[in-house]
Amino acid sequence: MAATNADIPLTATLDGEQKMVDFGSQLARAISKIDAPLLILLNGDLGAGKTTISRGILQGLGHLGAVKSPTYTLVEPYDLGIGKVFHFDLYRLTDSEELEHIGFTDYLSEAKLCMIEWPENGGSYIPQPDLEINISLFESGRKVVLNAQSERGKQCLIQLKL
Repeated sequence: MAATNADIPLTATLDGEQKMVDFGSQLARAISKIDAPLLILLNGDLGAGKTTISRGILQGLGHLGAVKSPTYTLVEPYDLGIGKVFHFDLYRLTDSEELEHIGFTDYLSEAKLCMIEWPENGGSYIPQPDLEINISLFESGRKVVLNAQSERGKQCLIQLKL
């Protein structure tokens, strides 16, 4: 990981699924130290590892069961030690107004953490995130770039680098 302050992206190159899960767990430790709700957007092509990092975050926050992609359900709720966590996957969303029908804003207001895969499909319903995670193929693994978009996001990156 390379960055000297929270205003510049934090970048990690990760080889293999376990490294992605481990990185998610490290991120979970940073998230748990932030005493405010967080919104994380996960960007990347199909199969890039968005759900894998999400699994690492959820396991790092204490979830013991399986973590499945909410591709068909749109959202998977988790009640963890830090509070309510919602994992969204908007890949199959055909109209962003569907978010209004499922009570999307209620999820956001109740959550300690919301992670959203395929946020571009949510259009204007997706608020400014605290963290944006961009995942791309890189050599034999993945390049993960974290960008803080708020003070809470910056605090999270600072915690991650400690």
